[in-house]
Amino acid sequence: MDKEHPTPQPLNSPWFRKWPGFQRSPSGLEWVLWRRLPFIFLVGVSVPSAVMLLAWLLGLGEVDAVTQRELTQWVYMMVGLVILHLTLVLTLAIGCVIVMVMKGPAYVADPYFFDGSKEPLQRDRAPAEIPNNP
Repeated sequence: MDKEHPTPQPLNSPWFRKWPGFQRSPSGLEWVLWRRLPFIFLVGVSVPSAVMLLAWLLGLGEVDAVTQRELTQWVYMMVGLVILHLTLVLTLAIGCVIVMVMKGPAYVADPYFFDGSKEPLQRDRAPAEIPNNP
């Protein structure tokens, strides 16, 4: 009762046709930033967390209400700084991924046909196929 599995289509199938003659752009700053993102993330979270921990340790003893209020404000500011840093790192990661995808190989889309026409629009053809009309 063995059923044969269909073989997967190769990458040069009609679904993934690469644009002929397209040259990939060289990698740039996006890969440098992508590799440094874990370090940027750890430093940006650990420094405010250490300040928060220090403020919390200072507030364990007998302190008056004004000092307690200032320490609480420091903790809230550091939590806000960590959240801001996380959103900035996430935004930077999304930007790096977008640039990586855009620098990748170009693919040819499906041509658009008019109703009742069997030929695609002129603008959908490759530039070599468009005849010169004087």
